Amino acid sequence: MSGVLERTLGILELLSRYGEGMELAVLADRLGMPRSAAHRLLADLVRLGYVRQARGRGDYMLTTRLVSMGLSYLSQSGIVDVAQPLLNQLAEASGELVRLSVVDGERLTWVARAQGARQGLRYDPDMGIDAQLSCSSSGWAWLSTLSDDVALALLARQGLGAPEDFGPDAPTSLQAVMEAVRATRERGYSLTVDTYGLGLSAISAPVRFAGQAAMGVITIAGPTVRFTPQRMQEFGPELLSVAAQLAAISGASPFFNLTAETGGADAPAGRRPIYAP
Repeated sequence: MSGVLERTLGILELLSRYGEGMELAVLADRLGMPRSAAHRLLADLVRLGYVRQARGRGDYMLTTRLVSMGLSYLSQSGIVDVAQPLLNQLAEASGELVRLSVVDGERLTWVARAQGARQGLRYDPDMGIDAQLSCSSSGWAWLSTLSDDVALALLARQGLGAPEDFGPDAPTSLQAVMEAVRATRERGYSLTVDTYGLGLSAISAPVRFAGQAAMGVITIAGPTVRFTPQRMQEFGPELLSVAAQLAAISGASPFFNLTAETGGADAPAGRRPIYAP
């Protein structure tokens, strides 16, 4: 990794995955940079308020400054204002966690949620994490709206999620992922069990204009002992309905509006498709 900007962003992205912090030596080795260079960049980030050192241990960790920037951006983009009532509606009906992820370039990031479970087992991941496309329900749903060539290129760049890092049934080959993606394309929504995490089931539908790549994905996720494949399929029609409603009103969000205008990964820039249910 070379270049001051690239190295700085690499530090921020790496620390975002380790809430407990990371030692200087480990961080430098992970990013493949000299420890002296890592120390200088970390000192600048500490001075600017983006990173702090944990007392006693000396580990470096992020402050809430980046979180504040992200939340401010989401507030101004209108994404949550547009989506939250529909997420709440679906969470109330399903009794499970409902999440919205948005497409931003080659990333699919969870940005909003509604929790339907009031007691018992609850699945509640942190927002702001990029989905692992190869083994997440939301990843399959997005990839299903792209051509096979574009989907394969995205998978190749991100890499496969290993079963030891995600769920025991995470696909271990591009062929297996694409088989799941094609099944999702035919069904209209994805179904996953134990692929993103052990004991986790999820169903996802793309938020899209007819015939275009998805601008976002809406997901219902819950513990497999409760959210069984049969129960997931029962919510398929309602999930598709909510995804269509969100697509229809997405023009109220500047972020969604821009995504729709670019038409996604396959469409020519500047094209704004007309939504058809």
